[in-house]
Amino acid sequence: MDNPVEKQIISWLKAQKKACGFYLHLTVLAGVLTGVCLVVQAYLIAGVLHGIIIQARPRSDFTFVFGALLGLIFLRAVFAFARERFAFEAGMHLRREIRRAVLDKLGQLGPAFVGGKPAGSWASIVLEQVEDLHDYYARYVPQMVLAGFVPLTILAAVIPMNWAAGLLLLGTAPLIPLFMVLVGMGAASANQKHFKALSQLSGHFMDRLKGLSTLKLFNRGEAELEVIEAASESFRQKTMAVLRIAFLSSAVLEFFSAVSIALIAVYFGLGYLGYMDFGNYGGPFSLFTGMFVLILAPEYYQPLRDLGTHYHARAQAAGAAEELMALMAYQVPSASSQTPEIRPEALAPELPVTLVAKDYIVKSLSGEILAGPLSFKVNAADHVAVVGPSGAGKTSLLNGILGFLPYEGSLTVNGEEFNRLSMDGWRRQLAWLGQDPVLFRGSIRENVALADPDMDDDTIRALLAKARVMDFVDAQAEGLDHPVGEQMTGVSVGVAQRIALARALGQGAGLFVLDEPTASLDRHSEQAVRESLAEAMVEASCLMVTHRLDELDRMDGILVMDGGRIVQQGRFDFLSRTPGLFRQMQEGCAKTAAIHTGGQIR
Repeated sequence: MDNPVEKQIISWLKAQKKACGFYLHLTVLAGVLTGVCLVVQAYLIAGVLHGIIIQARPRSDFTFVFGALLGLIFLRAVFAFARERFAFEAGMHLRREIRRAVLDKLGQLGPAFVGGKPAGSWASIVLEQVEDLHDYYARYVPQMVLAGFVPLTILAAVIPMNWAAGLLLLGTAPLIPLFMVLVGMGAASANQKHFKALSQLSGHFMDRLKGLSTLKLFNRGEAELEVIEAASESFRQKTMAVLRIAFLSSAVLEFFSAVSIALIAVYFGLGYLGYMDFGNYGGPFSLFTGMFVLILAPEYYQPLRDLGTHYHARAQAAGAAEELMALMAYQVPSASSQTPEIRPEALAPELPVTLVAKDYIVKSLSGEILAGPLSFKVNAADHVAVVGPSGAGKTSLLNGILGFLPYEGSLTVNGEEFNRLSMDGWRRQLAWLGQDPVLFRGSIRENVALADPDMDDDTIRALLAKARVMDFVDAQAEGLDHPVGEQMTGVSVGVAQRIALARALGQGAGLFVLDEPTASLDRHSEQAVRESLAEAMVEASCLMVTHRLDELDRMDGILVMDGGRIVQQGRFDFLSRTPGLFRQMQEGCAKTAAIHTGGQIR
């Protein structure tokens, strides 16, 4: 990983610490108190051993000391538990906030942006990569403080007793962080490659899993198995590279700390044998001093070893944070840099919307022109259909009106330029219904009341009745509590679409944005949805993308798109008589219907 990029990532990680709340400070405090207990405990143990072995004092003289040692053992256990608990809470709060921010950002960027990556890649970012930030905040960040405080506390206790032992501790300590930094140079890069491989594998596997029936139909199963095997092997190699660095780091850190402790043991051993006579400020080597220092020596290096052990969490977090940081910093290009300022009447609730587009150009997030220039008008309470062949730019037009794509030119909503509207306020005026209904895991009640959790049952039932789905709900034993599982298990596609329609009806929208709402329904469900929509949109505006031309005579206007442009517009009867794309599409539909019914075109 490039050094400037790594610095940016670490700065971003540090900026997120506030999401941990006060739990991060409590984690450090619990670790500090544990370190203080260690020093006091070593002092008492060394005093007991010196008194019993050298001074030959009876054990009864140390009854209070033994009680204090037991109390310190209990206190250390309490502080250790508190530290782990606070660390977990800090990490949990951090993950919750980051995950909420990521989901909010994806909601703000919209389907045009989300569709640029496979669903598995987004799942990897939202789940695995956010999860991999936990140890950085729960382990590494608190350990950074403790790795400085605990050794300094021990040095402050050792140097007044033996300056030579203090110098040995001070001189050997840098070996551990020095090697830790050397290992960390490669760890961040290895983790970055690991996360990229995981994201690619997740996206590839999920997409193939969704299209399994298609792959079998075209006999592509074996070929895709080979591709998945290659992606899995790449992921395995990168995972093993990360593990090699982690194991190497742990082994070498243990080696350096063992050598350092051995040097101190050798120093005191030679001092007791009379080969060394310095460090004790002119006095003899006492058992108390030797035991005190030797008991504390492993504890002196332990925070540094723990920091080395958790250093891979820093590298892991840096690898995980790269995509998160890029996502959070991503901004959709805007046609205007003005601060949104809207008149109150521009987004008045439950009033029909008037749309006027003039030389309106919809662009992709990368700046490419997807549709336009377009000029059209949707009057208040008008119902306008958008038709055209696949790839004509219909969906791009809807994404632009929904605010998910940047634009140039002019698009006004009730006389107010679109880029001056608050997107939250604008989208509260919309009711969107697509060809693939989206229901979430929960009950029918929770799905209908998604926008307003305080909605009462009478209102929910009224909305379900408007959507022509109340008969299904009444037939279920649980009624409104009937569960909807993952991927809408427990309801048919037709029922799911009508429940989604009931949810849309509850928004009191001024503009209905419909994208093939009946494309995947059977004839009965299609008729029910059409009737419900017709009743709900009497006093609302509507913009509907459709391939069904047989019922467009009810629409107030039709926009015919081809190649990203509007090539025809007008009412049904006018377009049906006028030579052009619309009449060609009508003739094509008639031929298709004749083939399906076995009839002939006359």
